[in-house]
Amino acid sequence: MAQELEFSQDDPQLKIFLRQSRIFKDICEDDLSTIISFIKKYEYEEGEVVFSQGGLDATIYIVATGRCAIEKSGRCINILNAGDIFGEVSMLGQQPHLATARALKSTTLYFLPADLLIEENISAQSLVKIYKELGSLVTSYIRGEDALYQEIDVLMIQDGGCSPGYNSVTSFVVQFLEHYQRSAFVAATGFKSLVEGGGASNLRCLIYNEKLYKQLEHIPGVIHAPVLREERGARFRCERYEGFRLLENQQKAAKNILQHKTRVIVGIGGNGTLEGLKALSKLLPRDLQMFFLPATIDSDIYGTECIGQHAGVEMGAEKVRCYMADARTHKRCYIIEMMGARGGHHALHSCLGAGAHLAVLPGFKYDIKKITDALKDRDYTVIVVAEGYKRDQRKSNNISGSAAEFFYQELLEEGLQTKQRVICEEFSRDIRGASPNNMDITLAQRLARNLTNLILQGKTYLMPAVLSGKEYALHLDEIQTDNSVSEELVVLANRLGDPGCITTNDETVN
Repeated sequence: MAQELEFSQDDPQLKIFLRQSRIFKDICEDDLSTIISFIKKYEYEEGEVVFSQGGLDATIYIVATGRCAIEKSGRCINILNAGDIFGEVSMLGQQPHLATARALKSTTLYFLPADLLIEENISAQSLVKIYKELGSLVTSYIRGEDALYQEIDVLMIQDGGCSPGYNSVTSFVVQFLEHYQRSAFVAATGFKSLVEGGGASNLRCLIYNEKLYKQLEHIPGVIHAPVLREERGARFRCERYEGFRLLENQQKAAKNILQHKTRVIVGIGGNGTLEGLKALSKLLPRDLQMFFLPATIDSDIYGTECIGQHAGVEMGAEKVRCYMADARTHKRCYIIEMMGARGGHHALHSCLGAGAHLAVLPGFKYDIKKITDALKDRDYTVIVVAEGYKRDQRKSNNISGSAAEFFYQELLEEGLQTKQRVICEEFSRDIRGASPNNMDITLAQRLARNLTNLILQGKTYLMPAVLSGKEYALHLDEIQTDNSVSEELVVLANRLGDPGCITTNDETVN
């Protein structure tokens, strides 16, 4: 229960304190003395409510010591420290409070009653100045931008390539966090936004609860999270931000994160996002919790299923089926480049699912002579080549063009002769824009739930993972980003007839 405290109205420090406030800084000395004669001082215990949302109380409150939270529907939307003013909306409009005020720790407040602000008490000149500043405060409150982004609870960062399910897992993280009265924000355009600064121009506030969203939707950057559940693409990422490799930019991002008093950081993406997250962690205090969620079509995060891999393979296999039908009809040989910068998971499984004739992947050796012999008498063929096939060799020799074209050139140099018309197709990026399928949406829910549990347990520097149906977590330093594929599956994908087409692998294949 709040207790009234006695204080000296003649204390010179009180006048100094009040003049630091924007509403009293320019009024005359006599009027300030009159104002002090109306003031009362109260003490609140930690957790005690000052006023409740919907309550009627025409009073201005000034924080003397301690901290207060302003809450809407149980969610903190602002933190007030010594010298901050609140209650001005009800004071001016004589209307119910739009939010709840609660002491975050032992707090003392100055009360200024509404009957103070009449001309019989203080001069008209001072009243004009006070009401002008109160109006400015109300406008600021209604806009809410500065207050909402003042302190960040959980901040999500998405960067690099897009995969189906980025938006899904973002939505589920918000849903699970809100269940435990935690709040979620996301960088508008990945690491780039963190380098540029904070606030509504570079951050977004995500709200799952519909009632709370309707109360805050007028504030710039507030987004209703449920609509993201099955949305295509990745709304809050940018093309991989190469500038984040610079230490100078990493330091800017770390500074902005600390200025917002961020408690938790969650990176969402593939190997590029993971590396950026780990670099950032070296510049942040250890008590700032840090996590990673794997979202990548090519499943290049070893030790877990990755959000996007299921929808990616489903769509990739369907595209291959279309090429298979056209190849049969027109007696063609299609050499198709597909995703697979490292392990080639997407290219391999798209090939297997659609019944294409060969998967050409990074890390494996192929007998080009035997492949040309196998193609000689075929009526139609579809070969899937992962984009990372012999990437280092192509780069070192300044060879441009797609991996499909490079593999075709290898066949020609080995003397390819075939009655089929050979057509090379470059990597089709529309796979990235696929809708997340049920498997990826389910995976997103599982990873989001596990993430929330780890946050609540006070854990840090972990990646929630799902593998063979089991849920666990990996330390970020244990994560490999060169996810290999099964040699047995690569052999299974060879339908050219000669098992010798694939001779051995260049690297260790798990």
